[in-house]
Amino acid sequence: MISIGKIGEQFVAQWLTSQGWQILHERWRSPWGEIDLIAQQLDINIVIFVEVKTRKTRNWNQDGILAVTPQKQAKIRQTADYFLGEYSQFSNFFCRFDVALVHHQPANHNFSKNSYSVIKIGQPIQWGNYQLTLLDYIEAAF
Repeated sequence: MISIGKIGEQFVAQWLTSQGWQILHERWRSPWGEIDLIAQQLDINIVIFVEVKTRKTRNWNQDGILAVTPQKQAKIRQTADYFLGEYSQFSNFFCRFDVALVHHQPANHNFSKNSYSVIKIGQPIQWGNYQLTLLDYIEAAF
Protein backbone atom coordinates (compact mmCIF):
# COMPACT_ATOMS: atom_id res chain seq x y z
CA MET A 1 0.00 0.00 0.00
CA ILE A 2 1.31 3.42 -0.94
CA SER A 3 1.78 5.92 1.90
CA ILE A 4 -0.18 9.15 2.10
CA GLY A 5 3.13 11.01 1.99
CA LYS A 6 4.00 9.42 -1.36
CA ILE A 7 0.49 10.18 -2.65
CA GLY A 8 0.93 13.83 -1.68
CA GLU A 9 4.29 13.94 -3.46
CA GLN A 10 2.78 12.45 -6.64
CA PHE A 11 -0.03 15.01 -6.44
CA VAL A 12 2.43 17.91 -6.17
CA ALA A 13 4.61 16.42 -8.94
CA GLN A 14 1.62 16.42 -11.27
CA TRP A 15 0.82 20.02 -10.35
CA LEU A 16 4.44 21.09 -10.95
CA THR A 17 4.42 19.35 -14.33
CA SER A 18 1.26 21.27 -15.26
CA GLN A 19 3.11 24.47 -14.30
CA GLY A 20 5.92 23.75 -16.78
CA TRP A 21 8.39 21.96 -14.52
CA GLN A 22 10.18 18.75 -15.42
CA ILE A 23 10.44 16.33 -12.49
CA LEU A 24 14.03 15.12 -12.29
CA HIS A 25 13.78 12.96 -9.17
CA GLU A 26 11.28 11.85 -6.56
CA ARG A 27 12.49 10.93 -3.06
CA TRP A 28 16.14 11.51 -3.94
CA ARG A 29 18.40 10.25 -1.15
CA SER A 30 21.87 11.15 0.07
CA PRO A 31 23.77 10.21 3.22
CA TRP A 32 22.23 13.31 4.88
CA GLY A 33 18.61 12.85 4.00
CA GLU A 34 15.96 12.87 1.33
CA ILE A 35 14.44 15.48 -0.95
CA ASP A 36 10.83 14.79 -1.89
CA LEU A 37 10.93 16.34 -5.37
CA ILE A 38 13.64 17.84 -7.54
CA ALA A 39 12.49 19.66 -10.66
CA GLN A 40 13.87 21.82 -13.44
CA GLN A 41 12.23 24.65 -15.34
CA LEU A 42 12.85 23.87 -18.99
CA ASP A 43 13.16 27.42 -20.31
CA ILE A 44 15.36 28.87 -17.55
CA ASN A 45 18.30 27.57 -15.55
CA ILE A 46 16.59 26.88 -12.25
CA VAL A 47 16.35 23.75 -10.12
CA ILE A 48 13.89 23.49 -7.25
CA PHE A 49 14.12 21.24 -4.23
CA VAL A 50 10.61 20.68 -2.90
CA GLU A 51 9.59 19.49 0.56
CA VAL A 52 6.02 18.16 0.50
CA LYS A 53 3.97 18.01 3.71
CA THR A 54 0.70 16.08 3.53
CA ARG A 55 -1.57 16.46 6.55
CA LYS A 56 -5.14 15.91 7.74
CA THR A 57 -7.31 18.76 8.94
CA ARG A 58 -6.92 19.93 12.51
CA ASN A 59 -3.28 18.95 12.66
CA TRP A 60 -0.93 20.29 15.30
CA ASN A 61 1.71 21.80 13.02
CA GLN A 62 -0.13 24.31 10.85
CA ASP A 63 -0.63 22.00 7.87
CA GLY A 64 2.97 20.79 8.02
CA ILE A 65 4.84 24.08 7.80
CA LEU A 66 6.06 23.82 11.40
CA ALA A 67 7.61 20.44 10.56
CA VAL A 68 10.06 22.19 8.24
CA THR A 69 12.32 23.10 11.14
CA PRO A 70 15.73 24.76 10.84
CA GLN A 71 17.26 21.29 11.33
CA LYS A 72 15.13 19.86 8.50
CA GLN A 73 16.08 22.81 6.29
CA ALA A 74 19.78 22.17 6.98
CA LYS A 75 19.40 18.50 6.00
CA ILE A 76 17.63 19.46 2.79
CA ARG A 77 20.38 21.98 1.95
CA GLN A 78 23.10 19.37 2.61
CA THR A 79 21.25 16.88 0.44
CA ALA A 80 20.86 19.49 -2.31
CA ASP A 81 24.61 20.20 -2.16
CA TYR A 82 25.27 16.47 -2.51
CA PHE A 83 22.85 16.32 -5.47
CA LEU A 84 24.65 19.20 -7.19
CA GLY A 85 27.95 17.38 -6.67
CA GLU A 86 26.52 14.24 -8.27
CA TYR A 87 24.84 16.11 -11.14
CA SER A 88 27.36 18.77 -12.13
CA GLN A 89 25.25 19.86 -15.13
CA PHE A 90 23.07 21.72 -12.59
CA SER A 91 25.93 23.32 -10.64
CA ASN A 92 25.51 26.70 -12.36
CA PHE A 93 21.73 26.71 -12.08
CA PHE A 94 19.87 28.94 -9.64
CA CYS A 95 18.58 26.75 -6.79
CA ARG A 96 15.39 27.33 -4.85
CA PHE A 97 13.91 25.57 -1.83
CA ASP A 98 10.11 25.34 -1.92
CA VAL A 99 7.50 23.83 0.40
CA ALA A 100 4.17 22.35 -0.72
CA LEU A 101 1.36 21.90 1.81
CA VAL A 102 -1.24 19.27 0.94
CA HIS A 103 -4.43 18.50 2.86
CA HIS A 104 -5.95 15.03 2.68
CA GLN A 105 -9.14 13.41 3.83
CA PRO A 106 -11.01 10.26 2.84
CA ALA A 107 -12.76 10.52 -0.51
CA ASN A 108 -16.22 12.00 -0.36
CA HIS A 109 -18.38 9.82 -2.58
CA ASN A 110 -20.73 12.77 -3.19
CA PHE A 111 -17.78 14.74 -4.55
CA SER A 112 -17.75 14.70 -8.34
CA LYS A 113 -14.54 13.13 -9.63
CA ASN A 114 -14.64 15.36 -12.69
CA SER A 115 -15.31 18.61 -10.83
CA TYR A 116 -11.70 19.72 -11.19
CA SER A 117 -9.57 17.99 -13.78
CA VAL A 118 -6.69 20.39 -13.16
CA ILE A 119 -4.98 20.76 -9.80
CA LYS A 120 -5.37 24.32 -8.52
CA ILE A 121 -4.25 25.77 -5.22
CA GLY A 122 -7.10 25.67 -2.72
CA GLN A 123 -9.42 23.45 -4.77
CA PRO A 124 -10.04 19.86 -3.62
CA ILE A 125 -9.69 17.08 -6.14
CA GLN A 126 -10.51 13.38 -5.95
CA TRP A 127 -7.28 11.37 -6.04
CA GLY A 128 -7.84 7.64 -5.65
CA ASN A 129 -9.34 7.03 -2.21
CA TYR A 130 -8.58 10.57 -1.06
CA GLN A 131 -9.75 14.08 -1.52
CA LEU A 132 -6.58 16.17 -1.80
CA THR A 133 -6.11 19.92 -1.74
CA LEU A 134 -2.91 21.78 -2.52
CA LEU A 135 -3.31 24.30 0.31
CA ASP A 136 -0.24 26.35 -0.46
CA TYR A 137 2.92 26.29 -2.51
CA ILE A 138 5.62 28.43 -0.93
CA GLU A 139 8.39 29.42 -3.32
CA ALA A 140 11.79 30.17 -1.77
CA ALA A 141 10.47 29.04 1.63
CA PHE A 142 14.00 28.94 3.06
